[in-house]
This record gives sequence, C-alpha cells and structure tokens, in this order.
Amino acid sequence: MTDSVLILGGRGRIGSTVAHDLATHTQAQITITGRSAEFGKAVSLSSGGQVQFLVLDLAEVDKLQDAIANSNLVIHCAGPFHYRDTNVLETCIAQGVNYVDVSDHRSYTSKALNFSEQAAAAGVTAIINTGIFPGISNSMVRQGVEQFDKPEKIHLSYLVSGSGGAGITVMRTTFLGLQYPFETWIDGKWKIIKPYSERELVDFPPPYGRTGVYWFDMPETFTLPKAFPSVKTVITKFGSVPDFYNHLTWIAAHVFPKWLMQRRYMIEFLSHVSHSMTDVTNNFSGIGVAVRSEVTGQKNGETAVYCSTVVHENTAVASGCGTGSIAQLLLEGKLKKPGVFAVEEALPTDLFEEVIQSRGIKINHSWL
Repeated sequence: MTDSVLILGGRGRIGSTVAHDLATHTQAQITITGRSAEFGKAVSLSSGGQVQFLVLDLAEVDKLQDAIANSNLVIHCAGPFHYRDTNVLETCIAQGVNYVDVSDHRSYTSKALNFSEQAAAAGVTAIINTGIFPGISNSMVRQGVEQFDKPEKIHLSYLVSGSGGAGITVMRTTFLGLQYPFETWIDGKWKIIKPYSERELVDFPPPYGRTGVYWFDMPETFTLPKAFPSVKTVITKFGSVPDFYNHLTWIAAHVFPKWLMQRRYMIEFLSHVSHSMTDVTNNFSGIGVAVRSEVTGQKNGETAVYCSTVVHENTAVASGCGTGSIAQLLLEGKLKKPGVFAVEEALPTDLFEEVIQSRGIKINHSWL
C-alpha cells in the first residue's frame, strides 16, 4: 500500500523543498496544502501525479481532521511557529498519525514537548525542529557529543547568505527572534541574554571564511541541555552575509524601541523591506547556508574540541533535505520513537549519516 503524506504549508519555499525531497527519495503519495486553488493543477501535472494539492486553511478544523485521518504522516511547514498552537500535533496524536515539523521557536517547541506522554501512549512518533537549523545542526551536535567521555560545552553557529532562497516567512522568523531577551544555559545556570548581542567572529568553511555571528534565540538553546545533561554551556549564534545585514539586524534589535519591535505591523514592514533587499543581494551573495558545531569535553582524561561543519548552496533546499530525510526514515519504519522529541533525541547518528550521504550532503569533521 502506498504511503500518504500530508504537507501543511507545502506551497511555501520550505514546504515545497520538503515535498521535492520526498518525491525524489520515496514512492509516497504527497498532498500539499495552501490557501488558494490556482496552484493545484500545475502541481499534479509537474509531479506526474505523485504530488496533489489541497486547498486548506489551518482554521478549518473539520477539513484538517479529515486530511490528517487520511494520512500516514503529517509534516507541518506552515510557519511562522511563533504564532502557532499545537492543534495539528494534538490531532495527529488523537488520530494515531506520525508527525514532523519545521518549527524553529522555543515557545512552540515548549508547547509541543508537553504532549510527549500523550504521543507515547498513542504510539505516535512526533519529531519537531527538523530542517537545517534546527534539524541537521542538532544531529551534528549529537554526532560530536558521542565522540566524548564527558561533553561539557556546545557552540553552534549558523550563517545564511541573503534570503537563503527562503520566503517572507523566514524573514518574519528572524525579526520575531529579536523581540525579547531569552534564557540560555551558561556554566550550568540559566542566564538571560539580549538577542543579536555579543558579536563573535567565527571561521566557516569556504566560500564564507571568518564571519560575524550573534546570539539568537533557538530551540536548541534549551533542548540540547536536556538531551545531554553533562553539558554546562550551550551557545547558539546566527549571522548573515553580506555583513551589512548583521548591522541592520543589530540596529533593529538594539536601537529600535522595544514596543515598536513587538508590533506585528513592524515585523511585516521589516520582513518585506528585507526580502526586497535580498532580491538584489542574492545575485552576488548567493542563497547558501553554513552550520558549524563545536563540542568541547573530556576524552581519555584530557580536554578536547571536536568541530563539524556543513555548507550547502541553497538554504531552503538544505532544510528540505533535513526534514525529508526524517520523514523518509519514518515511512520506511527505520525510525520509531513514540513521544514528542527534538531531532537530537530522536535520530540515531548512524541513520543520520546514511540519509544525509544519500542526499549528497557532506559533513566535515576535525579535532581542533
């Protein structure tokens, strides 16, 4: 019997790359959703019928429940997740359907993790925070942590060129991440950090080289300490190329009045202006991504540092690979872990290496 996959928000930049990845690597029948009908016929024709289109708004609860009930797997790509409730996840648990999402904000992650016991009782595997970062980045950390007798510190740095090939939603996510200070795990204590602060120059692989990154609120900031209890410090920093975007983002975080940054119309304005700017700069900066994971810890009685890096020419495509690979493993029955988990707790390193290599993504490792 053919597997049936429902991709909510499958018309968006990230959702469409997930659909493409699944169509390439599985035989599943894929249904993508969006809010307008014009798109449907073209999708079905271009995919040879493997991908179908369904007009669906997440507010249409009955229609959503029917669509989920007719699926083996639901992939939630309808962000930004700052605004989302857990209705889709709860419906999947009630219907006994496995769930994957591309969520990238701690508020949603915290809410989703609260349903882990219900998911486990229902035999539902729900894996959240998939994609490139969070997602592939979490698996890179797990791979690094496993090299140590006692891991102690994790430093994650992410870099995106221009728009990253993503749409307006990802721009919104960036500016929404600047609204509030956030908790970080430093020296075994929770500490409040200002967003886009403490610029640090980090060495990324070519073509990026030494580039500035800043504190950024990510789910990994609190899911990694939970997954790896011996770790006393987790740092998550983000930067953009060209570098002047970093300075503009810093101004938005530190100069604009907080009350203004907490208004939805301001987020919309900044997102659209930024997206228009990247339409120009993408031509010379590209739309790639780099992730660098550095784990420090004890190995054979000595302190050591293990560094992993990955580079991809298209951020949105890399995200599609990260989510699609986990979906593939669930469909094939290779990955089964009832409950709600972030990637680092759900995906064993051997399976991660297998599916990433099959997509032509190379992760480089070195001891520093």
